[in-house]
Parts: sequence; C-alpha cells; structure tokens
Amino acid sequence: MIYILAEEFMGIHYDYKSTKSAKLMEKQAKRERKLAEKKAKRLAKEGPKNEEKKEANLDVSKPITLDFLTNPNKE
Repeated sequence: MIYILAEEFMGIHYDYKSTKSAKLMEKQAKRERKLAEKKAKRLAKEGPKNEEKKEANLDVSKPITLDFLTNPNKE
C-alpha cells in the first residue's frame, strides 16, 4: 500500500527548462507593453509638440537683393 500512495503523489512533473523561454518572452512583452503605456501617458500629459516650422514664403513681386540674402536679422 505504501507503494500505491507514492505513485499518487508524484503527479505531473514540472519541467522548468521547457517553459523558461516562453516565460521570458511573456515577461519581455509585458515590460514593453508597460513602457509603451507610460510613454503614451507621458505624451498625453505633455500635449503634442509643436515642431512645425513656418516657411518663409517669398513675395514674387519683390526683387531678391543681396541685402535680403545676407541679412541675419531677417524674419
């Protein structure tokens, strides 16, 4: 009878090595998902960045002069 009890308690063996890579991939995916959520939350909090630069449209009716090309204080 002792032999029968020993077989009942053995159960399914857990093999760590066979599931290690799957668990590591799950951890990595979870980590990346959390970082993406943090980044999205931070961007929503800061608001959209206004990196749009205004292009200076040249007036076709005015002639281009040397002063216009070399003046550093122009807008």
